[in-house]
Amino acid sequence: MTQTRSSSVTNFDSWKHAYAARAANLSVSEVRALFSVVSRPEVVSLAGGMPDVSALDGALIEEAFNSMMASRRNYALQYGGGQGDLRLREQIQEIMLLDGVQGSVDDIMITTGSQHALELLADLFLDAGDVVMVEAPSYVGAVGIFRHKEAHIEHVFTDEDGISPEALAEAADRMTAAGKKVKLLYLVPNFANPSGVTLSAERRQQVLQVCKERGILIIEDNPYGLLYFENQPPKALRAFDSEGVVYLGSFSKILSPGLRVGYVLAPPAIRDKLILANESAILSPATFAQMLVSEYLSISDWKGQIDRYRNLYREKRDAALEALEQYLPRVQTTKPNGGFFLWLTLPQGLNSKEMLPLAVTELVAYTPGTAFYGDGRGANNIRVCYSHPTAENVKVGIKRLSKVINLQLDLLDTFRAE
Repeated sequence: MTQTRSSSVTNFDSWKHAYAARAANLSVSEVRALFSVVSRPEVVSLAGGMPDVSALDGALIEEAFNSMMASRRNYALQYGGGQGDLRLREQIQEIMLLDGVQGSVDDIMITTGSQHALELLADLFLDAGDVVMVEAPSYVGAVGIFRHKEAHIEHVFTDEDGISPEALAEAADRMTAAGKKVKLLYLVPNFANPSGVTLSAERRQQVLQVCKERGILIIEDNPYGLLYFENQPPKALRAFDSEGVVYLGSFSKILSPGLRVGYVLAPPAIRDKLILANESAILSPATFAQMLVSEYLSISDWKGQIDRYRNLYREKRDAALEALEQYLPRVQTTKPNGGFFLWLTLPQGLNSKEMLPLAVTELVAYTPGTAFYGDGRGANNIRVCYSHPTAENVKVGIKRLSKVINLQLDLLDTFRAE
């Protein structure tokens, strides 16, 4: 039988003329583009921000599944409401309290991961050319969403204490003076992706004031806040402002990303719009996944599981920092108190994106810093994710990475000497 060759193997796109203009803003994520590489077992991946789900109790997940199917099967297999399951929303209230957040169950909506909530909010608030203020660097998934919505992404100076309130005020006023509408501030205040830094308590109050004075809505994305190591981070911004902050959470990091269950806590008017947008986009969040998460929370010691994750990721962070000190003393790094990530700053003259093929040859992968900026910056930065490999493999990966970086540094030193 003669097989027809798929047209997908060619670069010709017969529907290019019909795409909406915003389709041009869709591009392959630098993180997702690495998946084919990191799936090779011989490669140590320091790239994707994946939790170590092997640390979960598989028998307990099965027990939750069996219990759900025994008691709530018909509900779990059926359509649900656009706002999400009431029982799960009540359980989310308890989880948010650990971050100092109190909110009515009526103001919580379940989403397909917090990424989905961010997409809905961006669609709700952003017209082409509107300004979104973000950290420098910022989460690659958020940068991709805002770019697709044709927003202007304005990176604001960020240091070891988080985003600078002074720089935020200056940037917002400059954008306004230029005739642009500053709509949103997007923050990952706890152990940020990709930098690992945490916004200080003092700056949280200042950021709230800056945004309140200028009518800027804050989107507070907090997937890592419960995964602290030494000290619990300050209370959420949403704990101090229920009208000016939309709070996003997720079960991807404290349970499983495969379940794709997140949530958003919003002021009532915004909540109503989000529910309508959610129903328009997906009818309802996946009932089966919601029920499974809810059942797991009801039968498990989920706080104990979070403690186990904290200990596990602390061990891996320590392994990463030790390896960096041993093998890459000339490279600067953040030292996070929680979460998944280190942010490396290479000496000037090195380009992390150009070095990536060399690193893959050495059987290690990372994410270049350019993925976390919307303006081309980050060429001399690397995000290292220590959460997924074993602690030993974290060390192996950084040792392999050091071969590439140190070789480039030697070549650079030789060039400068000449």
